[in-house]
Amino acid sequence: MLPTRTLRARLRFLYGNYRLVLLWPLLATVLAAVAWVLLLRDLEYEETGRSLVAAKQAELLAKGYADQLARTVEGIDRLILHVRYDWSLTHGRLSLENAARAGLIPTASWFFAGILDRNGKLVASSLPSTSGDYIGDESYFLAQQRSAQDALYIGKPEHVGTWQGEEVLFFSRRLEDANGQFDGVVFASVSPSYVVAQGGEQLYGPSSFLAVIGSDGALCAEQSARESDMAENAGLAAVPELLPKQGGHALLNGARWFTDRRNRFVGWHRVDQYGLTAMVGLDAATVLEPFLKRRSQLLRVAGWATFVLGLFALVATSLSLRLAWRKYQMERTHRSYRMATEGGTEGFYIVRPVYSEAGSLVDFTMVDCNQIGARMFQRRREEMNGVTVSALYAHADPRTLQHILQQSLSAGEFEGEVEVPADSPLDMRWAHVKVVRSGDNLAITLRDISATKAHVAELERRTNEDVLTGLPNRHWLQGYLPDALQRARTSRSLLALLFIDLDGFKGVNDAWGHAAGDEVLRTAARRLQEAIRPHDCVVRLAGDEFVVVLDNMRQKMDAAHVAERILRAFDDDFRLEKGARMLGVSIGISVFPDDGESSDMLLQNADIAMYSVKTSGKHGYRFFNQRFYDALRMRLQWEYELRKAVERDEFVVYYQPRADAKTGKICSMEALVRWQHPRRGIVSPAEFIPLAEETGLILRLGELVAEKVCGQLGAWREHSQSVDIVPVSINVSSRQFNETDVAQTLKSALDRYGIPPELLEVELTESSMMGDAMQVARSLNVIQAMGVKLLVDDFGTGYSSLSQLQLLDFDVLKVDKSFTGRLEAGESGVVFYRAIITMAHELGMRVVAEGVETARQASILKDLDCDELQGFYISKPLSAQNIGATAL
Repeated sequence: MLPTRTLRARLRFLYGNYRLVLLWPLLATVLAAVAWVLLLRDLEYEETGRSLVAAKQAELLAKGYADQLARTVEGIDRLILHVRYDWSLTHGRLSLENAARAGLIPTASWFFAGILDRNGKLVASSLPSTSGDYIGDESYFLAQQRSAQDALYIGKPEHVGTWQGEEVLFFSRRLEDANGQFDGVVFASVSPSYVVAQGGEQLYGPSSFLAVIGSDGALCAEQSARESDMAENAGLAAVPELLPKQGGHALLNGARWFTDRRNRFVGWHRVDQYGLTAMVGLDAATVLEPFLKRRSQLLRVAGWATFVLGLFALVATSLSLRLAWRKYQMERTHRSYRMATEGGTEGFYIVRPVYSEAGSLVDFTMVDCNQIGARMFQRRREEMNGVTVSALYAHADPRTLQHILQQSLSAGEFEGEVEVPADSPLDMRWAHVKVVRSGDNLAITLRDISATKAHVAELERRTNEDVLTGLPNRHWLQGYLPDALQRARTSRSLLALLFIDLDGFKGVNDAWGHAAGDEVLRTAARRLQEAIRPHDCVVRLAGDEFVVVLDNMRQKMDAAHVAERILRAFDDDFRLEKGARMLGVSIGISVFPDDGESSDMLLQNADIAMYSVKTSGKHGYRFFNQRFYDALRMRLQWEYELRKAVERDEFVVYYQPRADAKTGKICSMEALVRWQHPRRGIVSPAEFIPLAEETGLILRLGELVAEKVCGQLGAWREHSQSVDIVPVSINVSSRQFNETDVAQTLKSALDRYGIPPELLEVELTESSMMGDAMQVARSLNVIQAMGVKLLVDDFGTGYSSLSQLQLLDFDVLKVDKSFTGRLEAGESGVVFYRAIITMAHELGMRVVAEGVETARQASILKDLDCDELQGFYISKPLSAQNIGATAL
């Protein structure tokens, strides 16, 4: 509870400021009242406008439906006239049942046509088994019998059980004999649902409806937006009395006119030529739903706004009273200010400018300060009052402080961090200074931030320094390099980056552990620092990568000299705790401005130059070369496109036949993959198979080829059952053979397409057999056990031995085309070939000669008892579509 004296003081304060208490609440009340009046008026106008638009829309929809209704009735009338005309042409022998079967008359459940003679007997009908019935008592017959005019009669909906057994509308015209006398009736019964269904596009949302009203005001047909609703409670309870005009609109009360008791905007339009009225009803709640939601939302927002306005009035009143109360307490606060300043940790000073007789500013005088401020200048507070700034800085330079004070006097304030000179009387290294002008005086706040600055400097040092080697790190380089490049631009000098990677570092880590790797990195850092010039910088990027920054160069050869010194520094072994190890370095050099004008570009190009050293033997240096970069980029692009090609399956298989050397009959084929490049067209395997081998894409490519070949064999078997299918051989690379389960891949493809194993052969190069002989033999035995034949491809170009051929038991030996090309060169080529054939036959293998291009070569091979021939002389590789006529 407040003391009595304080309570009385506050009551007196409120009584003297009663206008502040009433101002904001009254203003908020007036604003809220005006806003609510305007809002409710606008909502009322909008509701009226939307209702009028909805009613006119219903009228427009009714007009569109009336046009559609006229076309529908006109179509039915044309059909009746057509039947009447055909009846007269056939002299009363027209078969409506035959016409319906011929499609001349609709046969749907909603339509039925017939002809009555003058006695009311049904003489023709589109329904079977109805002729002969007497229906002369029907309203449409009686109406035409009594009428003397030829006009279309439209009856009321009736339940007729004789045919359809459901409610229908009858349309009829009279028949006349040669004397113009009544001779019968042509009629059509149509389901009311068909009449209203033709205007179904006029339905607009749930609970809307269509209706057709006859000339007598009776309801002929109706349809709601949902038939289920129509069946339950969405229909007309009574037909409204429409005004006698062409069309109109109105809002009808649902309790009176509709079975579901929902209000609707109703529009109608008359179809004069048939005496019908088309009516469209739009559910008022559905049409006005967006407005009703918006009105509810606006009212809700207005309510909240009123609440917020009231809250704002209370807050504004409170703030106004608070400000007035603060003003009321200002004198007491001023008296207690001294105690507050002495209780803080900041120095506080009041200084006054000193002007000369000429009016120029010459100095500042200390008016007042707190005890802490005096201690910062290593004085007592009494000694500070009346002292000028120049006197305080009698043994130091006062210009920095005087400049700050002059700037504050002009601008009104100053705030910043200032490094304190060593000779300053202030007992600190860094100070945070805030100066605010108050009248003619300046209020100065001084805070010692020396410890904070020292802490930040230590953090920056740790951020920019590599912990392991003590060298600057990547973060430091990113900040240093842009400034160094700017200095090089200004001085028109060169700057070089040497990107250095240790050769063999991974081997040390793998063999001796990370501790030995750390020891190597520390030693490498020391050697690099000893090899460079005194003003150059060594940076450790990451792992075993270093960068040397050479600035202020006059010629590119300066960078080469430093690189040579670095190479020599790594000639000696690294003597580690676990032993000695020889490590080299690969150095890539980029030079500003020739190789790039930005930090990122220079680092990238130096890295590329280093990579070129790695690929050409390591332990050396090389300047950045644009041609190498372009080739590398082209290779990466080619690799990317090849990877995408494998993902998208952009490959096709061509087939090159092999012929029996004696009979010339095609006995097998070799599958040769081609890349169907989207821009370059067909790409030879010589251009992409080596890259696929290098990147490992050959594994997936080999699976694709096996899948395609087996799929094609399946297709040939299905469409060429009267022709024998010859086997097809596929090439399996060394990497695919050694890194995947080739047998399982082949088995899956054969099983998937139901291909006999004897139709598939596998070609392996001699390099595939260079691994563990027993393991290779086991893998080949699994394939042979499946029934797949094995072929040695390009024999004579690899490193296989005769013992391997004997051990691995191949079925076919394919002699490389280089030996075939030497058959016509002399007897030595023939002798060598004869030896290969003899050896293969002794080992139980058939021999295939590759690269046969001339008839002379084919003749020699036939004389040498070669089994099969393959080459352009026999056939070029052909697509699957073109191979059929040649080989199958």
